[in-house]
Amino acid sequence: MIGMLLPLNAQFLNEGDTIAIISPSSATDTTTINGGIRTLERWGYHCVVGSHALCNDGHGFAGTVEERLSDLLWALHEPSIKAIMCSRGGDGAAHLLCHLPLDTLHRYPKMIIGFSDVTALLCAEARAGNYGIHGSMCHAIATYEGTDTVSQMLCSMIQGKLPVYREPSHPLNSPGHAEGIVVGGNLSVYNDLAGSDYDPLLLPDIILFMEDTGENMSKVDRMLHNMEMRGLLSHVRGIIVGQFTKYQHPENGFDDMYAMLHHYMQHFGIPIVYDFPVGHAHLRNYPLLVGAHAILDVTPDSVILRYE
Repeated sequence: MIGMLLPLNAQFLNEGDTIAIISPSSATDTTTINGGIRTLERWGYHCVVGSHALCNDGHGFAGTVEERLSDLLWALHEPSIKAIMCSRGGDGAAHLLCHLPLDTLHRYPKMIIGFSDVTALLCAEARAGNYGIHGSMCHAIATYEGTDTVSQMLCSMIQGKLPVYREPSHPLNSPGHAEGIVVGGNLSVYNDLAGSDYDPLLLPDIILFMEDTGENMSKVDRMLHNMEMRGLLSHVRGIIVGQFTKYQHPENGFDDMYAMLHHYMQHFGIPIVYDFPVGHAHLRNYPLLVGAHAILDVTPDSVILRYE
């Protein structure tokens, strides 16, 4: 169920504003981008497309690092552009971070919209003190023509109408109350930012959310232990476990990913939510405002996540 709060003081959009579409990760096609544009235009926005959004470097990336970076910098620097939607995820967004100082993002606080590999850019936004939206990109909003519930949630969040998410309890949940900055996304992507300026776990007092696809339980187990050994889990006030898909199970003696995660995290002493609708399946990928302060309440009967 969704309720609405008053908008936060952020770079949210008004009808008629311009959204840039860029491809910072894997190569895409005209059908995907044009479908996204049709939906965004139905929502009342004007769209412009990066010069290299349809490039392909021959290795699966949407152009060279220099080409992809130039589109991102163009979208950040151009005053008429108010937000940036990524055409798709895939691989390669982290390539841009080596050439993207946090100061640059801080000077141009425009929301980046995307998920999966775009997690790298969303983490950079949060470290720069900006907001970004972990949410659907061109393919999904085109496939469902922007009329499904998740797409409408995204449309509302772009406008600054922030949700109160109320979800049923899961048997593995750990109850409690947490307040902090919402960060996270694709676990394997932000785990690879470890120790860099873009590492979201360096932020104090965070609500960490995680999802992934195609990563087996043993790999996820190693990533979590890596976080703990770096001492950064002490910054985490609450954890939201989203959808883990396309992995091999059973493995390591556990029937599924949630069972393994619960075995590892049940002693953390913080609220933990399982099966939250965020991940690689569009209809189970609620938008989350990354970099914003939120409150997480987990009881035996329900889960409530709200921004303040």
